[in-house]
Parts: sequence; structure tokens; C-alpha cells
Amino acid sequence: MIQLFTNAHVFAPEDLGVCHLLIGGGRILGISDNRDSLFAAAATEIDLQGKRLLPGFIDGHAHLTGGGGESGFSSRVPPVSLGIFTRAGVTTVVGVLGTDDTTRDTRSLVAPTRALREEGLGAFCHTAGYHIPPVTLTGCVKDDIVFIDPVIGAGEVAISDHRSSQPTLNEIMRLASDVHVAGLITGKAGILHLHLGDGDRGLDLVRRALDTSELPARVFNPTHINRKKALFEEAIELARRGCTVDITAFPVDDDDDAWAPDVALLRYLESGAPPNRITMSSDGGGCLPVFNEQGEIVEMDIGRPSLLMSTLQSLLDQGSPMEKILPAFTSNVADILRFADRGRVRDGACADFIILDNQNAISDVVIAGIFHIQSGEQQVFGQFEKAVAGRH
Repeated sequence: MIQLFTNAHVFAPEDLGVCHLLIGGGRILGISDNRDSLFAAAATEIDLQGKRLLPGFIDGHAHLTGGGGESGFSSRVPPVSLGIFTRAGVTTVVGVLGTDDTTRDTRSLVAPTRALREEGLGAFCHTAGYHIPPVTLTGCVKDDIVFIDPVIGAGEVAISDHRSSQPTLNEIMRLASDVHVAGLITGKAGILHLHLGDGDRGLDLVRRALDTSELPARVFNPTHINRKKALFEEAIELARRGCTVDITAFPVDDDDDAWAPDVALLRYLESGAPPNRITMSSDGGGCLPVFNEQGEIVEMDIGRPSLLMSTLQSLLDQGSPMEKILPAFTSNVADILRFADRGRVRDGACADFIILDNQNAISDVVIAGIFHIQSGEQQVFGQFEKAVAGRH
């Protein structure tokens, strides 16, 4: 099907003004401010009447299998379904394993990644989990990345956390070397995605790896950097050295020693650090635990992809320019993950869009030219979503 989206106010993520887009085969075939230059006799026209059209969000950190498991088997979070992502404006997701890389492994992560692909979502994943030696499918991190299509890197490997395997500098550098070389061989992301805990060591392992090895800074990709204010300042300095650092869109109370995601993004952008080295992810499906001094869970929440859109809305409501904040959700993520055809609205890219209404809410979500959300209503459902919804 050929479609002509007309009168769209396009943020690509830069502000292109009102444009028209010709879509076919799941790709953008042309984009122009001159409608006649995109004429296609068989095209179905969709007039957006000046609504804002953005690249779909790329969520670089979500627990597709569900996270948790740190308070008994009943605390394992269920897998995340298609609609939870699409209703949040996520058109591409990267799955990770967390604390429980024992009852879950790379094999069990690749399966839901492929399932989401079959249902229309752009889906990828990392091999390994919190611990070293890493869990893999082939027996080798490098081979997992090279030979398994959806696998693009390793992570989330935990540092500065009581749940980690307390990795040494040499172990981190060896793992980073493997993912870097695998990325060179394949053109995949080739990153070591690092979970940051609350420990006082912070990002010390990454700093020492950069100081004592030849590994490029881009290989080290720390996440949860806004969980502690001091950690956030460390992350800014790493970004100045070439690392891409990742904010987590999780809820933050006023008295927490943490930065809310909207505050964190603004603080980063105002710091003078490279604006292309900051990203935002949801930790969707992940466990958000609160531990006591004995390392036991006393409270637990669950990561929600919807907080990505809530964060963008909050920033827009505060008057932040769309073109300034949008890259952290789109093009910056695409760059660190080496997704050349995602995260931007341009010729040849995937036709993955979010369309906003006048209240900064999602009106439509288009993936590969197909409306998954249309006029606020879900159109494409995961295999079991309709069956489950019908029982309630």
C-alpha cells in the first residue's frame, strides 16, 4: 500500500515545518514541502491537518521477559506485551536481562524479541545479564552477537550494585573487547550496556577502563545514571570523554537523592556536555525495588514504557523546544545502537512515527507504515492481548 501523509508538522527530530511524506513498503519514499513532487496516483491520502509527526521512540532498555525475581519466584514480573510499547509511542525496543539471569537466559530473551517482531514491532536484544561470566546462547558473547540476528550487544551487566557479580576491571575490559570486536565484524551496536547501582564506586570501573585500555569510549554505555545525583555528575564527565549515557524514565519522589527524568535531561543539556551523547529509556517490565540494609526488598514498582511519553510531555509543558529534547528519545538512541534507518524522519528510513494532538498526547502510532494506534485506539494487538482483554 502506498500512502501520502499530507500537512504534517515534521520534527525529524529537527523542525522541518509542514511537509508531506510518501510511504511505501514500510519506508519513507519521499519527503517534501511540495505536495505535487510526491504525486502517486494509487496513494491513499492521510491529511494530518498540521499535527506534529515525530520519529517513533527507540526504547534502548526494556525487560521483554519481565524483570524482578529478587523477592522469590512470585516476584518475577510477567513479559511485556506489544500494546504496552505501542501505546507508549515505542516503535523499536531493545530487550535486556537483569538480576535473574538464572531462570532466564539469552535463549529465553531472543524468543520474545522474535515474537514482538512477528507482531510488527522493531525488536532487538542484548546477550548476557547482570553477572559475569555472562549467560549466552552459543557459549560466547562474541558469537551471540555475530551469529544471532536480533542480538546487538551485551547487557545489562551490573556494576556498583550488591546484586552484581562484583566484576573486576579485567573482566569488564575483556567483555567490552568482545562486544566491540563483534560490533566491528557485524556493523551492529557492539556496546556493553551497564546497569549502575547505588554503590559508592559509581562509574570508577568505566573510568579506569578508559584510562588503561585502547577501547573506544562509545563501547561503554551506562544506564540508570539519574538514580543518584552524584552518579549523574560522574556520567556527564564520561559523556565528555565519548560515552553515551542513559537516563531511566522512572518515578522520583521529591526527597529522593535522584533526578526525575525530565529534570535530568534538562540538567544534562544545560551542562555543556555533547547533546548527542544522552539517551532516555524506560526499563519497561523491569523491577524497581527498594532494599533495606540487609539487601531485602521492602517495596517494589515496575518500569513502564509510558513514562517515556510522560517525560516528553512534561518537558514540552515546561516550554522546552521539541527539537532540543526529542533526540534523546530518537536519533541519539539510533546512533549509539547503529540503527541507520530508525530514529529520524528522512528518505529511506523506516516509516515509524508518532503523531501528537494539540494536548501533546499520542493520537497515532505508525510502524512500518501500519497504524498500530489510530485516533487514540489500538489497532494491532499482540497474540494474546485481545484474548486476555476479553475476559475482563
